[in-house]
Amino acid sequence: MRFIVCIKQVPNTTEIKIDPLTNTLVREGVESILNPFDQYAVEEAVRLKEAHGGSVVAISMGPPQVESTLREAVSLGVDEIILLSDRKFAGADTWATSYTLAAAIKRLGEYNLILTGQQAIDGDTAQVGPGIAAHLDIPQTCFVRKIESLDGHKVRVQRLMEDGFDTMETCTPALISVVKEINTPRLPSLRGKRNAKNVALTVWNAEDLGLDECNTGLNGSPTQVLNIFSPKHEKKVEKFDGDSDAAVDLIIRRLDEFTKR
Repeated sequence: MRFIVCIKQVPNTTEIKIDPLTNTLVREGVESILNPFDQYAVEEAVRLKEAHGGSVVAISMGPPQVESTLREAVSLGVDEIILLSDRKFAGADTWATSYTLAAAIKRLGEYNLILTGQQAIDGDTAQVGPGIAAHLDIPQTCFVRKIESLDGHKVRVQRLMEDGFDTMETCTPALISVVKEINTPRLPSLRGKRNAKNVALTVWNAEDLGLDECNTGLNGSPTQVLNIFSPKHEKKVEKFDGDSDAAVDLIIRRLDEFTKR
């Protein structure tokens, strides 16, 4: 079997900076890590390989420094790594990103299952996984907390819901996005770290994938960000001297005023 896992390199910081001209994230000079949600997708893909045989291919889109994140995935059990890197891909929104990733998956050929993390911590949209499935015209299931069974024709999963879970079955090839409840990611092994240094990195650009630059990157992104700002948090302290009954009455009035704003 062949399993494909899509991963992303994200900034390891809570101080996100935005380019005022493009309204996109500024990634230069910021330490980057493997998106935490994608760790669960990598772990599940490796577990499926161990249970059913086959191989795991990790794909990521971004600048050349994303190679370090892909090699980290190899240390966790991934067999093959592919980087989609081209200045034409810069500034892509979720539609253009999923379009580019889907084109790479089409070039890879046959596969059984695509796995993605629930979302990326730098965007929190949870749209890229479903977008890939839409571009490939394959079934998709999101918020998967357990894969119950998998064979050459179908996959049976548990989908997390607010009040429990649904059991769903779909034909393969398919795409699933997983939640953190699905497993506990392993730590890199010594053998895995050694493999990470030796595995060849495949790099594809827009020309390799046969993509029109009008459909990639910032030019191909239908999402237009008009403004980004941090919400203001106002703090107000009021001191009151008096007996407890008067203090309770004051608190009730203030709460009533606050709820009517």
